[in-house]
Amino acid sequence: MKKALLLLLTGLILAPLPAAAHDVDVTGVARVFLDQLPDGVYSLSVVDQQVPPLFDVGRILPQRCEALPPARFSYRFSCEPELNAEDTLQFPWSLEGVVVLANWSDGQQNSAYFAGDGSVVEVPLSGLKAGAGSLGGLAITYLILGAEHILFGIDHLLFVLGLLLLQHSAWKLLQTITAFTIAHSITLGFAVLEIFPLPNAPVEVLIALSIVLLAREILCGLKGQTSLVHSKPWLVALIFGLFHGFGFAGALGEIGLSSADVPLALLFFNLGVELGQIGFIAALLVFHALLQRLSRQLIPSIYRGLAYGLGSVAMFWFIERLPSLALA
Repeated sequence: MKKALLLLLTGLILAPLPAAAHDVDVTGVARVFLDQLPDGVYSLSVVDQQVPPLFDVGRILPQRCEALPPARFSYRFSCEPELNAEDTLQFPWSLEGVVVLANWSDGQQNSAYFAGDGSVVEVPLSGLKAGAGSLGGLAITYLILGAEHILFGIDHLLFVLGLLLLQHSAWKLLQTITAFTIAHSITLGFAVLEIFPLPNAPVEVLIALSIVLLAREILCGLKGQTSLVHSKPWLVALIFGLFHGFGFAGALGEIGLSSADVPLALLFFNLGVELGQIGFIAALLVFHALLQRLSRQLIPSIYRGLAYGLGSVAMFWFIERLPSLALA
């Protein structure tokens, strides 16, 4: 229902807009146009005449912005540096929400619906794919986002843990982690740049399945039943890493990105993922070293318990996520 309402409102925005064509009292939703002009100047036009006027437009703007004399049908303001995805406009309206259409200076046009809370309507410009601002700000934002995604993405962490439990050679470990990094970097780029996107539902199912299969191979290895997976673990990391890359792309795709910022955001996000992954692996290696010092005899039992735990959690996810395939 909400999607239908949003499509209807967006369609009304893009259609010719006679003053009487929309009654804000009926829908509770106002329409606003935000246009980026040369020299850091912006124009803000409110279509609905029944919306309370903005007597002090500076109150809704970031602190570094300054109100300018209004034009005939719009408010005007300037920002130095220019507006970016970290900024928010705050309209002091007790409306259900607003639909904002942004026309950026690079030719991009983006629209979105923003719900109100009864006293104010907040419009985060990331929802309108504003530019990322400075290179430093973009780097920090997406490095942190990438690191957070891997460190709080429990399914990705469990897969990395499984890769480490699968083999014990330092050389094979380096090969395996490198293969996983290359694989998820490729599909992350393909998905974000929309070269080869995949629906989220089958990706999440395959990620859970990858951990189940990895847990099985760990248990087989502890019983002395080795296979190609044990002799070439990098191959498993390469194949399933492709699906994990699509999973990373789901997180990055939820963030509003200007097309001009996508390549750099993708780079820094991926670097953040790698930093988080390296930190997690380092912590596991330290834990393994401590176990070896305390008692080598306990290691097989601990590995077996971890493998059963991985498999149980991943099988639960697999079963839980299966119904989503029918809805995709």
